[in-house]
Amino acid sequence: MNVIKRLHGLTGETQQMDKTSYEREIANLRKRIDRIISRRPQRPELSDIPPQRQGFSLKDLISGEETGTSHGPCFVTESLVDNSSYHGDRRIEALSKVNMGAASILVNDKCLKERQLTDGLFLDTETTGLTGGSGTLTFLIGLGWFEKDGFATRQIFIRDFSEERAALSLLGEWVGNKGFLITFNGKSFDVGLLSTRFIMNRLHNPLNDMPHLDLLYPARRLIGHRLDNCRLMTLEERVLGFFRQGDVPGSEIPQRYFDWLRRRDARLVVDVFEHNRLDVISLASLMAHLTELMDAPHDLTQTDHRDLLAAARLLIERGDALKARCLLEGLIGSGQEAAVKEARKMLSLIHKRAGQWEDAVGLWEQMILDHPGDIFALIELSKWYEHRIYDFEHAMDMVHQALHHASDTAEFERNALVHRFHRLQNRLTPR
Repeated sequence: MNVIKRLHGLTGETQQMDKTSYEREIANLRKRIDRIISRRPQRPELSDIPPQRQGFSLKDLISGEETGTSHGPCFVTESLVDNSSYHGDRRIEALSKVNMGAASILVNDKCLKERQLTDGLFLDTETTGLTGGSGTLTFLIGLGWFEKDGFATRQIFIRDFSEERAALSLLGEWVGNKGFLITFNGKSFDVGLLSTRFIMNRLHNPLNDMPHLDLLYPARRLIGHRLDNCRLMTLEERVLGFFRQGDVPGSEIPQRYFDWLRRRDARLVVDVFEHNRLDVISLASLMAHLTELMDAPHDLTQTDHRDLLAAARLLIERGDALKARCLLEGLIGSGQEAAVKEARKMLSLIHKRAGQWEDAVGLWEQMILDHPGDIFALIELSKWYEHRIYDFEHAMDMVHQALHHASDTAEFERNALVHRFHRLQNRLTPR
């Protein structure tokens, strides 16, 4: 039943439209559609736009070329940052000295430990929207990798929607030559969006099951505690010593691309290419910094002690107590009071779990010597006296000292100390 018949049924009309009337109605509808379309301004083809309106072509401002594929062409640009160049505080050559064992700990993926850094592909994208979804196009795909002479970057640009399939096929080809990905928030955004585009274009998705080092999460764990936010630009300025000049804000980039589609003026996107290229290089710099935090020894005058404590916590969580001990022992010798106190606490617990009681007790006693009101050390010594050597009097004495200094602690902590004190009293009371 067609729409017209349904309407007749709803309105109670019983008259049926004959074939001639139906065809006449369809013809009238087509004429109305044609009149509406004829009133819309026609978009001229690029070749029809006078030269003075075309602006600058991509090749006028960007060193790249059209690259053909079996699915058509797209625009590709390549560059190399040589080893002697600097990105922020670091030389490019220094960025290539990444310990892949430390990288595997960052993301808790042991398979990365067997990889070479040259197997890694750094990836960052620019899109028509920041929320993702099937309607969002990845119009610029930035890639980077280490070579013998420096850090290479390659950018795939979709000049029009029709070039997406060609761009994705090129990406698939280059991804296939690498062993793992490095991104910043790629797990939540870039890779998911690209995967959607591969599916929509009926192409094999090479990103599936590829080992992936997303730097956002370890950056939050190791550095985020002392920053207002963990945006890449914030990390560049506060951690990597890199400051951009005249950079296009990320929020403007989608509109730049839409303007490019209308005007085909390369001046609209040249800054977007540079923004993306710098993002890719910053990924390499950030990876080097984060992996260095996981390695000992450190120059404690150049590294934030809070970051090293965070690195030690992550190492303990990942089960690498040996590296954590090296970090913490270095911090204990730093002379910075807050760092020394926390490092002793963490190191004592490592010794405790390993059954190295002499080392653990020595740290607790030193902590109390330096800070008589150190409740953590007093409680741990109380446990040791009670459960390891059955000296209940000394155990109760430790709890009594802790209660004396517990005025600023939370109520539940004081209640726990009182409960422990009464329990020890009962054990000392003759029956």
